[in-house]
Amino acid sequence: MPSAELIAIGTELLLGHLVDTNSQFVAQALNGVGIDVYATHGAGDNVERLARLMNDVCARADMAICTGGLGPTVDDVTREAVARVADAPLELHEASLHAMEARFKAMGRTPTENNRVQAMIPRGAHVLENPNGTAPGFVVRRADGKVIACMPGVPREMRAMLHERLIPWLATTFGVRQTTVSRSLHTIGWGESSLDATIRDLFESQRNPSIAMLAHFGWAVDIKLTARAADRHTAAEMLDELEARIRRRVKHGIYGVDEQTLAWAIGAAFEARGLTLAVAESCTGGTISADLVAVPGISKIYRGGVTAYADQIKTAELAVSARTLQMHGAVSEETAREMAEGVRRRFNASVGLSTTGVAGPDGGTPEKPVGLVWLALAAPKRTLAQRLQLPGNRADVIRRASTAGLALLWRMIEEET
Repeated sequence: MPSAELIAIGTELLLGHLVDTNSQFVAQALNGVGIDVYATHGAGDNVERLARLMNDVCARADMAICTGGLGPTVDDVTREAVARVADAPLELHEASLHAMEARFKAMGRTPTENNRVQAMIPRGAHVLENPNGTAPGFVVRRADGKVIACMPGVPREMRAMLHERLIPWLATTFGVRQTTVSRSLHTIGWGESSLDATIRDLFESQRNPSIAMLAHFGWAVDIKLTARAADRHTAAEMLDELEARIRRRVKHGIYGVDEQTLAWAIGAAFEARGLTLAVAESCTGGTISADLVAVPGISKIYRGGVTAYADQIKTAELAVSARTLQMHGAVSEETAREMAEGVRRRFNASVGLSTTGVAGPDGGTPEKPVGLVWLALAAPKRTLAQRLQLPGNRADVIRRASTAGLALLWRMIEEET
């Protein structure tokens, strides 16, 4: 299979002023058509260093795919670097110049002299038209057969050019006949090492489809399946078979596939069971409710929520006992239980979920340190609570506590299935 390395060009990327989202998008697209991506690189606006990097890439891979550095300013040096590496001097491409002038005219503007440089293309290059911007892309094939493809750094322009111009050219030139399809199985409640131990033999024995794991914030781990085949249908069938084997091993905690979120999975499961949900949040400050209402159609199961930060709100809105607060404090198992039961009653919901804790950075004590969180879940026949000691800063504690709250709901669903 042909191989590629990606180069994201722009000093602003190296300074951290911009995030390189282009390489991720390009890598997914290339793998989807059967082109292996060996590595990704970031490069500044320096023609000598960029030319050396391009030469190094061409020594290892069949192609270098570049994004950025095709603008009209003096620091846009991608064209010059390619001209050196490919021994192809820059020439004015009349068709690109006319297209640029027409675009400026349509916008009621007049191009300046430095815009003309955007129509300078290495001799013999295949031009990639850009109907969404002023800078055309291009592909140069060196004497040794190695390819250097360049596209604008503006994501909207690059993405259209990649799918509409570059990938068809690469597929024809390299005779690509395979496709790559990936699928992510989302799990909650598993540690990465425990999940690895459960499916290690599959992980080690599988080559196509292959298995990889990716741990996320909190208790979420993805199992990434990737298959290569002559067409998407065959690849999907290969993934179906492997997914079934994994599900037989991983008997709990798989809540969704690909774009399905944990909140979505909870909504779907509650709807299927005819259940409704209400949430009382203190330390998470409405984050769980926000996760839920981001799901289209969640109104079928989500009754509402209360963000009860002050003790008097816990008492007035959730019927938490003043005695409980006085004896045990706001961050306690007892308060969490009464919050969950109170919000369940107030909204006449099947299930009530609550959070209370010390998010920090201040407010902790030796008995109740920063990161201490109590969750509670009130169902028709029982109320259960969970104590957590979460690491990280304030934002980390809030996010982890919110994920843990949703995970508690999912565990309840699985136990009752």
